[in-house]
Amino acid sequence: MSQWTALLGMFRTVFTAPSFAIFTDLLAGWVLTPGRRTITRMLTTADPQGRRAHDAYHRFVRAGGWSMSALWRLLAVHAVARFVPDGVVVLDADDSVYKKTGRSIQGAGVFRDAMRSTRNRVVYAWGLNLVVVTLRVTPSWGGCPLGLPINVRVHRKGEATTVALAAEMVREIAGWLPQRCFHLYADGAYASLVGTDLPCTHVTSRLRRDAALYEPAPPRTGKRGRPRTKGERLPTPPKLAEATTGWTDAQIDERGRTVARRLWSRQALWYQVCPRR
Repeated sequence: MSQWTALLGMFRTVFTAPSFAIFTDLLAGWVLTPGRRTITRMLTTADPQGRRAHDAYHRFVRAGGWSMSALWRLLAVHAVARFVPDGVVVLDADDSVYKKTGRSIQGAGVFRDAMRSTRNRVVYAWGLNLVVVTLRVTPSWGGCPLGLPINVRVHRKGEATTVALAAEMVREIAGWLPQRCFHLYADGAYASLVGTDLPCTHVTSRLRRDAALYEPAPPRTGKRGRPRTKGERLPTPPKLAEATTGWTDAQIDERGRTVARRLWSRQALWYQVCPRR
């Protein structure tokens, strides 16, 4: 109980005293309530006596005087200090549909449900499209690494893309931890993050099979005119792989399971127009 109280005490500076009391009640209700965690259900656990008006909790979430960004900052700084005290901070980025019914929910829409979709069948769902950046944590008991969310954005159709939101969050995290370096992993939908010049961040992603790859720009000739920004066009990734020799055998950890893979690398320039999702 003392550790739980100490953990909550970290966030006290974000709230006023009355708001902090409501926050602690809601968070305790969220942890203890089984099943669907609506505010009404959480209050049956956190405030069964009705010490406060029911609307006070809804008003706190809807229009309370507190900052979500400040909460994420405190959580991110504490989590990195606790789980990655030194070395490179490993992050993962992806988006997911949080299924939320009701036409009046702000930011909700119809999005592709990656969890239920397959190669041959695309499933759509109504809800909030959340872009999440997580801190990769290896649990002491072994097995698959865990992703601890340290920043979240809601993607709304017609506004900033999921890639732009992910880049915005990584820049924000780098500003919270100016002395640290990061390694960001994301799937092929976020491959264009490579060209967004993220501060102190190395990005690992998956290229499109038809990616336009080029040799690095040749040295300047000293002649008048604009220097070349890219070299000769290279084959597509599958054709490069077919013509390549000198592969290296390696053992790779995939979700806590060791598998055999063959690796090969080379430097190249990649030009791509950032897709809108």
